[in-house]
Amino acid sequence: MTLYLQAHLRHGKDFELKVNHELPLEGVTALFGRSGCGKTTLLRIIAGLERPKGAVVRFGGQHWQRGRQFLPLHKRRIGLVFQEHSLLPHLSARENLLYGYQRTPPEQRRLHPDEVTAMLGIEHLLDRRIDQLSGGQRQRFSLGRALLISPQLLLLDEPMAALDTQTKREIMPFLARMAAESGVPIVMVSHSPDEVTRLADRVVFMQNGQIQNVETLREALARPDSPLFDDAGAASVLEGTLDEAGEDNARPFGPPEARLWLTSSALAAGMNRTRISILARDVSLSLVDPQHISIQNHLPVTIERIDPPRDNRCVVACRTADGQLLLAEITARAVQQLGLATGKQVYALIKSVALLA
Repeated sequence: MTLYLQAHLRHGKDFELKVNHELPLEGVTALFGRSGCGKTTLLRIIAGLERPKGAVVRFGGQHWQRGRQFLPLHKRRIGLVFQEHSLLPHLSARENLLYGYQRTPPEQRRLHPDEVTAMLGIEHLLDRRIDQLSGGQRQRFSLGRALLISPQLLLLDEPMAALDTQTKREIMPFLARMAAESGVPIVMVSHSPDEVTRLADRVVFMQNGQIQNVETLREALARPDSPLFDDAGAASVLEGTLDEAGEDNARPFGPPEARLWLTSSALAAGMNRTRISILARDVSLSLVDPQHISIQNHLPVTIERIDPPRDNRCVVACRTADGQLLLAEITARAVQQLGLATGKQVYALIKSVALLA
């Protein structure tokens, strides 16, 4: 499935949007960039809330806008979730959830309410009033309501922007599970590198009203100048399966040949298949597998490249045994002393407390 967009739009003297791209839609596509770069405007054009003259919007083989042809939002079968929830306060949580589902023709329904409530972890909240729900719970009901109209496409406009940090961490696993299990392609607006690396499969980088680049998440994280690296520096995202915890509450992540141990505080509730984020500065390298140290995670890796030093620090890109990219940031002096080079096999050492799921 693809989404073709051609649009030219001006807002006042200071903003101009100009795009002409065909975007593959599979999983979660993130529109990423600084505030004011045109992300939300582009999302509104996709939804039919903005109607630039001469624009072309084509979803799959269906034109939503071309010339005089224009399909309004309610005929595009789009689910739309904004920063602030739009639940109806006079209805219960259950009634809000089923609002669109009951108005969707039975032959178009692809998801059952029981599936969605389990997916979003809201079964125990169905009989509450809206004012009895937390901000994160309300947003989960907004997501569920949007899914239950069985949309062809789900549009999320910074769905976590109004939530505090702790609530974001609580809702993120449910968003990831929804994206993985619903089968509905998602376009998400975000200016948060953390949200993008945890949720997106593909990233559309935007700047000054234009699409600069479209990359898979792996491609975006593989380059040292990635816009996804914020003040914390370069980072890696590994995908894998969480197994059951032992008596020490640590849970193994990934295959035996690339096993990591996660602390219970890092775990995403209810998730088996998940992603973990690792800052490059939290990864050390060793020529041997060290014994009798407190660092629990020792991964055998192969060096793929060593970036030129910046401020006497080098980012070393390594491949794990299961083929994933892991970045380590060490000093240029350490690179020289250890004799590190492309193709060399080393061990990556990572503290369990540094892993974020």
